[in-house]
Amino acid sequence: MPDPALDSSTVLTPNAHAETVDQLAAAVLMLGHRETIERLAPLDASTIVRVLEKINPARTQELLPHFPPERRQHIMAAAPLALRNQWAMNQAYPEGSIGQMMDPPIGLFREEATVAQATEQLRELVKKAFITYGFVVDGDNRLLGVVVMRDLLLAGPSTPLGDLMIRSPFALKPDMPLMDAMKSVLNKHFPVYPVCDSEGRLVGLIRGQHMFEQQAIDISAQAGAMVGVDREERLATPWKRSLKFRHPWLQLNLLTAFIAAAVVGAFQGTIDRLVVLAVFLPVLAGQSGNTGCQALAVTLRAMTLGEFKDGKGRAALTKEALLGLCNGLLVGITAGAGMFFVAMSQQDPDPAVVSPSPFMLALVVMVAMTAACVISGISGVLVPLTLKRLGADPATASSIFLTTATDVASMGMFLGLASLLL
Repeated sequence: MPDPALDSSTVLTPNAHAETVDQLAAAVLMLGHRETIERLAPLDASTIVRVLEKINPARTQELLPHFPPERRQHIMAAAPLALRNQWAMNQAYPEGSIGQMMDPPIGLFREEATVAQATEQLRELVKKAFITYGFVVDGDNRLLGVVVMRDLLLAGPSTPLGDLMIRSPFALKPDMPLMDAMKSVLNKHFPVYPVCDSEGRLVGLIRGQHMFEQQAIDISAQAGAMVGVDREERLATPWKRSLKFRHPWLQLNLLTAFIAAAVVGAFQGTIDRLVVLAVFLPVLAGQSGNTGCQALAVTLRAMTLGEFKDGKGRAALTKEALLGLCNGLLVGITAGAGMFFVAMSQQDPDPAVVSPSPFMLALVVMVAMTAACVISGISGVLVPLTLKRLGADPATASSIFLTTATDVASMGMFLGLASLLL
């Protein structure tokens, strides 16, 4: 059924219609692609254009390909020429770049224009768009300067904009990845940034709000991606669609769990002979898994911030291996002490029954824990780096692959040492 909020009877005045569009624009941020398309389906093409104008341009670029081809053509035809051209330009830039997020340039003036002339133009422009700065360009649309509205308000009517503008203003490049752009504007906090091509031509504008909004979406998607939750899944996503997103990764997780189970099965004879070993298998798996997750979190953060440069991957591996060694040795001593007391309590009082040495059992736990934590720390770095080198999202299901590596390492090391030394 159509959403009651979209019923034409509720659109009585321009103000009411604008409120409906604002509500839809806010709802789009909470829905996945398919749910958004379904929500917008009852609307005419011109209203959809108004909704798309109000949301983050990066979100618009994500949504447009999901409309049916004929519907998409109607939407493009209903959009103003400048907006249609801007959408086409945005699509030409790489995914996740500033070029996909920018709005059409607006509020453009010539250097010789006076304050009075600029003010007259602004009176018309502000009826259609929110203007923050005036941008001074030459005949080839190269950005010469930026005019702050406060300076425009205080200057005399005959003052040329060339006398007011801030020359050689800061600008972003359209092919810059979002994270690189975020680092470059970290200490600026401007509401709007001009976007210029390699020749200095103004090709678009991007709002700081949109950049931070998109970064928040990307970061929030990482935690889900690590365990196979699709970035398009929202709280409002229907359960059937959520099942489709999640289930394939759970099947993969089951497959990798079988690998760990196969390692345990290979040492079934050792476990049957030394049942006490089974008690400590979850301890080693859990501890090494936590060590790997710590390394993984730091690695993903470093990759997000662009810190892996100049061979720092090797330094990260060395650091995590050293941390795994130190942490593994410290917790290994504690776990070994626990094994020692458990083994002592289970010693058979019959002198004819030969029981494994509690000291040797404790030594096996300590050595296995140390080695497993070293391997887990290294895996926490190698898994995302390998995924990135293969062209995949470093956060995609990293946790699943890491869990397999840590389980195989901890259980294999523990049971292998027990078989060898006991």
